[in-house]
Amino acid sequence: MKSLPYIESSSLPLSEKLAWIRLSRTEHVGPVTFFRLMDLYKTASKALEKLPSMARRGGRVPVIPPLSAIEREYEATRKMGGEILAACEADYPLALSPLEDAPPVLSVLGDPSILARPCVAIVGARNASLNGRRFSEKLARDLGAAGQVVVSGLARGIDTAAHEGALSTGTVAVLAGGADVVYPEENRALYNAIRDRGAVVAESPLGFPPRPQDFPRRNRIVSGLSAGTVIVEASLRSGSLITARLAAEQGRDVFAVPGFPGDPRAQGPNALIRDGAVLIQSAEDVLSHLNDFSGGRPFALKESAGGTYAPDLFDEPPPEDEAILNDVRDVILRNMSPAPVEVDELVRSCQLTIPAAQAILLELELGGAVRRLPGNRVCLVG
Repeated sequence: MKSLPYIESSSLPLSEKLAWIRLSRTEHVGPVTFFRLMDLYKTASKALEKLPSMARRGGRVPVIPPLSAIEREYEATRKMGGEILAACEADYPLALSPLEDAPPVLSVLGDPSILARPCVAIVGARNASLNGRRFSEKLARDLGAAGQVVVSGLARGIDTAAHEGALSTGTVAVLAGGADVVYPEENRALYNAIRDRGAVVAESPLGFPPRPQDFPRRNRIVSGLSAGTVIVEASLRSGSLITARLAAEQGRDVFAVPGFPGDPRAQGPNALIRDGAVLIQSAEDVLSHLNDFSGGRPFALKESAGGTYAPDLFDEPPPEDEAILNDVRDVILRNMSPAPVEVDELVRSCQLTIPAAQAILLELELGGAVRRLPGNRVCLVG
């Protein structure tokens, strides 16, 4: 779980909020790296100031978007009736807060308060059968009637049916691209209806077209918002099974709808049931197995500060000796490969101090030489 020294508040000062967005949009700064920088420098503004020199030692300076571009994105989102939520703000979804790779900022079009309600995800095949779509729509409608918000990815097939079934009670569409980019285009009317009656959520900037690698990233938000994820019709190598795996890793319930063994779309759910997922045939089955999920804010509210933003309570970490860091950099690069390795194992095998290893790894991440992965793992790029 992330542990930032931020004091929970209803909102950030605008200048710092723009810095959060800008840092999160910076090349090579993924969610895990973002929160590592915040651990070190306490504010996004300070992290942006220090980032070029750190990255230069790690390889090259990443592209940092100009402040003017971030201001345009923020204003465009507000004009669309939306908001960009930072992970330290009180309106940020509680369910996402414990995730190691939670999005530092989240764009929301529609009603952000719906993200605070109990959620269940329903996902499945794009080439869904008629029976699969009918079942998903009824399941979503029944879950909505029981007070659950239905989360899905706006894809054709099962996702579409789930959103349609929950329109009247509350549904959230999580997009792989920007919050204003409708994909597939055939779901534009559904997208507009969700914006009017629910919420559209995206991690990517406005106008950003979805790429293949963005859909697994999107899926962790679908499962992360939800206490449980239901899989309806999915092949063994589908994105829906990635969502199921992510849900299990996040400690959420995984449900699966059984199907005829001869149908390739039943292979995914049937395999999940074989491996321990909860077999369901109705909304009642889901509701009876759902765990109460309270999570826990990673940002402690300090009453003495009145719940306001207070970034100056913390000192900048002391610099490491440059000669030591150069030696550590050489050792780390010699012992790493494109295969992921746990940071603890790297530190132990190379007999490094944790502060020095973390400092060099962060420089190499920002310089584009190393990629940090969930589970405290790292690997060389390329």
